[in-house]
Order: sequence, then structure tokens, then C-alpha cells
Amino acid sequence: MCIERHARRRQTGVTLIELVVFIVVVSVGLAGILGVLSLVNRDTVNPMLQKQQLAIAESLLEEIQSKPYTFCDPDDANIETAANAAGCAGAPQGLAPAGGESRYDPASPFDNVGDYNGFVMNGIRLPTDASTLVAGLERYSARVAIVHAGTVLGLAEDADAVRIDVTVGAPSMPDLTLTGYRFRYAPNTP
Repeated sequence: MCIERHARRRQTGVTLIELVVFIVVVSVGLAGILGVLSLVNRDTVNPMLQKQQLAIAESLLEEIQSKPYTFCDPDDANIETAANAAGCAGAPQGLAPAGGESRYDPASPFDNVGDYNGFVMNGIRLPTDASTLVAGLERYSARVAIVHAGTVLGLAEDADAVRIDVTVGAPSMPDLTLTGYRFRYAPNTP
């Protein structure tokens, strides 16, 4: 009976070695879980930056595509009658900003798709105010490239359509490029 009591007493507690092994196992498990949580938390910022990049690119692309793409600048007297670039009263529009026009000038804004070719914006600004940066978007950038794409799209003339590439950069993110197309609108073209 004395032996049984002595055997029970030995089995009722936890040894120091068992306690140390338990602490080591739990510590390794917690370190792994915290590492995964840290990784997940760090990567949750990227989707927000990507969404902001995408919103900026979509907004600028939509702004550009909403402008006319015609032979003549929209301020030209022959805009409605020109059947080709030679029919413009002034210089044909082309893929460069018309003289004196700016995205930020309400009196003489960009008014044709070609005006945006080569446009660069460091820090996102409102279309009507070049001096004010949009809060939180100071470190973003945007640039626009426009090229003729009519023959690529199966049109007879290369200049009958353009490809618009809007590229937006964000802090510590790869650049994001959205591409859109705009077809020439000329009322007198057969």
C-alpha cells in the first residue's frame, strides 16, 4: 500500500522538463501565427494602393475619351464641315496640345483627345486647379501616351483611331497602365 501511494504522488504533478517543453512548443506556435498575421497585415495595404491607382487611371482615361477626336481643333470654325485635315481653317489637331491650351486653364482647357498626348502629372491634381494637390495622392503620378491605331483596329487610315495609354505610379507599387481607344468623329467623312 505504501508503494501505491508513493507511485500516485509521482504521477500527479508536472516535471520541470515537461513544463519547459510545453513552453517551447507554445512559443514556436505563437511565433508562427504572429508571423502569418504580420504578413497578412503588411499585404492588406497593397490592394488599397492598387484601387487608388486604378481609380486615378480610370478617371483620367474617361476624361480623355470624353473629348472629341476630330480633324480640326474644336475651336476651329470648320470643325463641323471638314472632311479631312486639309479642311480645317487653322492647323489640324494632330496628337499634340493645341497652342495655349492646358488641362488646368478653365478659359482654354484641353478640348481634344490629342491635347493629352505627353501629359504628365506629378501629384494628383484636380482638372481645374494645377496648384492644389488632392490630399493623400501627393506621391502618385500619371502620364499619358497617345498613338495612332487605326490600321491595328482594321481601319483604312491609321489616324482614324488612337490608342490611349494612361500610366499611374504609386509609392512602392509597380506602375499600372490602362489602355483605351477613341475613334475619329468627323461629320462629313463618308
